[in-house]
Amino acid sequence: MSTAKPRPAPADAPGVGDDAVCHPERCPCTDGNCTLSRTARAASPAADPQDYRTLSATEAAVSERLAGMTLNMPAMAAVSNVYRAAGAIRNHFEHTVLAPYNLTWTGWVVLWVVWIWQEIETRHVAAEAGISKGTLTGVASTLEKRGLVARRAHPDDARRVLLSLTPAGLKLMAELFPQFNKQEALVVESLSADEIKVLAAALRKVVVDLESGPASA
Repeated sequence: MSTAKPRPAPADAPGVGDDAVCHPERCPCTDGNCTLSRTARAASPAADPQDYRTLSATEAAVSERLAGMTLNMPAMAAVSNVYRAAGAIRNHFEHTVLAPYNLTWTGWVVLWVVWIWQEIETRHVAAEAGISKGTLTGVASTLEKRGLVARRAHPDDARRVLLSLTPAGLKLMAELFPQFNKQEALVVESLSADEIKVLAAALRKVVVDLESGPASA
């Protein structure tokens, strides 16, 4: 395990606030610069091949470690594959369509949420993006400095902040989203049309079930 101390991220690093530090367990980093997720770093060409485990190798190791235990293996496999797929997808997008725009996955998601809702309160952006309010503060500050988002006080409560896209942000999203969608199609190109529909419906059901309340013990 590396003992190197976290280095401060550059002030203009996408998706990072001015006071952020590049901590290898929290901050998206590449060589000390907050630009890519930890998943992206692990799978990057510069990474040591011995540090990366294929899906098959991981599945074999899990089976060996859990041999003899009474478990719901199909459930574990489903959740594990969702988690791994999410990381692989994030890695793919950060290395392809988002890289030319100097955007992290988190920065992209924030732009997407604000783009869809046109003007939205910061607390709702954080919830929609699945990030903390502190993380959103840093991401929004960076996007604001780049001239992509604008803030204004809520008309009913000056303590609340609303975000919207600037003309430059709107132009970027209009240009970027069609490219992003092409990569979405590429990600699922090995699936049939029916498999894509089943996958989307199944994942949506999982999300709805979890968001409706805590699961039974």
